[in-house]
Amino acid sequence: MRSAAVLLVLGFVACSQPARTPAGGGAGSGSSAVTDGGRIKAPPGGTGGGGGGAAGPALTAKDVGCPSPSCAFHAGLGAYFTCTNGGGGACFHFGPACSPADGCMYDPADRTYKQCGKATEGRCEQWGKACAPASGCMYSLDGYHHRCEEISGGTCKKYGAYCAP
Repeated sequence: MRSAAVLLVLGFVACSQPARTPAGGGAGSGSSAVTDGGRIKAPPGGTGGGGGGAAGPALTAKDVGCPSPSCAFHAGLGAYFTCTNGGGGACFHFGPACSPADGCMYDPADRTYKQCGKATEGRCEQWGKACAPASGCMYSLDGYHHRCEEISGGTCKKYGAYCAP
């Protein structure tokens, strides 16, 4: 449990800070930090390691995924909600109701995507003509979102890989 909390904190720190690269760093120069009564101090005139640039060592978390909430269709409720955590074509945690920015919504009654003229609480009250989501990521009857490789009349004729809703 403790390691999960540490990973969560690291994820927040990595996502809230822009990636930094060393200023004038060199590879393999090692650290020249000195100790003072068991405490590590920076060497005189520099920050240690990587060439002594004023920015200090690089803090980059390239492999940490940063959450980016999206608006996803929830099949069980037949409405759209903010997806706060998902992957592999599915949303694991839903937040408040939402409407896709492009207005193209899945109609569970006829299993097609249509333009929504009036959305309320994640549901469409006034349907328009057939459309396709701008992202090309569409809900499938298997319960997952897939990249659609062939779109026709608001439906997907050929599904591809999983995608983020």
